[in-house]
Amino acid sequence: MANAIRALAMDAVQAAKSGHPGMPMGMAEIAVALWARHLKHNPQNPHWADRDRFVLSNGHGSMLIYALLHLTGYDLPIEELQNFRQLHSKTPGHPEVDITPGVETTTGPLGQGIANAVGMALAEKLLAAEFNEPGFPVVDHNTYVFLGDGCLMEGISHEACSLAGTLGLSKLIVMYDDNGISIDGKVEHWFGDDTPKRFEAYGWNVIPNVNGHDVDAVDAAIAQARQNATLDKGPTLICCKTNIGEGSPNMAGTDKVHGAPLGDKEIAATREAIGWNHPPFHIPPEVYNAWDAQVEGAARQSAWDKLFATYEAKFPAKAAEFKRRMAGNLPAGIEAKLTGLLQAVADKAETIATRKASQNAITLLAAELPELLGGSADLTGSNLTNWPSCVAVRRNADGFVAGNHVNWGVREFGMSAALNGVALHGGYIPFGATFLTFSDYSRNAIRMAALMKKRNIFVFTHDSIGLGEDGPTHQPVEHAATLRLIPNLDVWRPADAVESMAAWNAAVLRANGPSALLFSRQNLPHVPRTAAQLENTLKGGYVLSDAADAKVTLVATGSELELVLKAQEALQAKGVVARVVSMPSTTVFDRQDAAYRAQVLGTKPMVCVEAGVTDGWYKYIAAAGAKGSVVGMHSFGESAPAGELFKYFGITADKVAEAALSLI
Repeated sequence: MANAIRALAMDAVQAAKSGHPGMPMGMAEIAVALWARHLKHNPQNPHWADRDRFVLSNGHGSMLIYALLHLTGYDLPIEELQNFRQLHSKTPGHPEVDITPGVETTTGPLGQGIANAVGMALAEKLLAAEFNEPGFPVVDHNTYVFLGDGCLMEGISHEACSLAGTLGLSKLIVMYDDNGISIDGKVEHWFGDDTPKRFEAYGWNVIPNVNGHDVDAVDAAIAQARQNATLDKGPTLICCKTNIGEGSPNMAGTDKVHGAPLGDKEIAATREAIGWNHPPFHIPPEVYNAWDAQVEGAARQSAWDKLFATYEAKFPAKAAEFKRRMAGNLPAGIEAKLTGLLQAVADKAETIATRKASQNAITLLAAELPELLGGSADLTGSNLTNWPSCVAVRRNADGFVAGNHVNWGVREFGMSAALNGVALHGGYIPFGATFLTFSDYSRNAIRMAALMKKRNIFVFTHDSIGLGEDGPTHQPVEHAATLRLIPNLDVWRPADAVESMAAWNAAVLRANGPSALLFSRQNLPHVPRTAAQLENTLKGGYVLSDAADAKVTLVATGSELELVLKAQEALQAKGVVARVVSMPSTTVFDRQDAAYRAQVLGTKPMVCVEAGVTDGWYKYIAAAGAKGSVVGMHSFGESAPAGELFKYFGITADKVAEAALSLI
């Protein structure tokens, strides 16, 4: 069974002329122990709610999971393995969720898989506390992770694993492929950590020095880890000593087998060394039979289905809610309710900071969406991401407190990647917050959320030089612009409480991707809108003020809408009529049809205004076919009160009016 993995890995990498055969060959016996003896899954239904989650954090070894999925009976035929790393195959270079049946998360950037798994284990624990009843453990599964030295070198592993130990995520079981080799050679020269002690310090159970090539030894370690989970003793790390490229007579144990094909000569020698006398991509029937998990998987799900049917009869409301949330469906009638909430905020007409407007929106949404799971990276009081009825997730002397608000600590990257795991697991709409300038710390997790098309909401406050005295280290200048460059990420920078509610509504309703919501520290005035304008806020950009005799169009986002409206008044005093366009989300606006975009942008000379870098705004001037200019930032900020900074950098109503006059 292990040699089947080795053969498929070296054959597929050789056929693709690229890939990583060493890890699959070295972890083959570990895979046999887990997948053949412990993993609860059903190849005929990869989305069964109570399946164990398996995460290949060292995703470069993707042929390991592809071999396992194929051998155990998933819809991944041998032709897909033969097509490894080719265009539109189901076997891309690194595992991708929703591309390959059975792949739980997209891994590749090292360390993020284990962080995703922490989020999955957290979701399991919270759902179990909410939905399980005595005698009805309808949520009862483990999260298993394979990872290597590279994942543990990445700082995100420290962030995520530290929190997992603190929260006591006992059903998280990690198998560490301790082979001592990375691309540059022996890791002892740059990775000298005492990993077992490190994880013990996190509060993990550690099983050290397991022979990773002894299936029975790994099996026993997993059994012990599962016992730890049953007793709720915290997560477990199993340290498996392995030989990278095991089976290769001339390359095993070296960096040569890590990330390149073995070559025909070495593959032939490996076949002889392991006694695999079969042509490429051929698996004997008896090996397929030994691996096939379809019958057992169907039986396991059938038993759970019967349990759930009885649960449903006794607790119909809970069962219906569980099914709704695991399906990713929103409550019935939610769109009408969200429309009502938006109108209510408009009627209230508050002048407040948009971070406060965001907190008000969260409070309203939490009453309608029990699946909302929020939190902040140690900035709850600044990000304003708590709400009156929220309960903090805790592990204390009395046990685990299953709340709906997570204090992530100063772990922006770990928070964001773990929230991706929560979204992947299902059952929750997660959001997490920090300052916008620290989006850099979590950027790759944001990118992965967009790549995976998962509903995760990234909340960022203190969105410009408007935060003032903290200075340029904390004043985001390029961040809004660069976030807008990430494909499939909706970026919102609302101008007032109304647009803040619209941004939250859009993020909640968006099922096929993440959203980044950017909020101000400073108060922003309420902007009156007609009913049509209120509806158009959800289109990302709309005309706020129009006139047939307009000479110029003023476009703004976020806090700068206030400046543009004042500039419009100043121009009017000079006899110049200006149109005003509010653009809370360029990314959403860009998805609107061409006719709508053209109607909003018009054809007049254009001035775009944002307290950030200016480059991205020129595309709207070009789209309007007009001459134009952009008022914004061309440097980092300074430390001073916000009002002084806007004057110092020339982002004022007077400067906007001057720019408009210069165009006409």
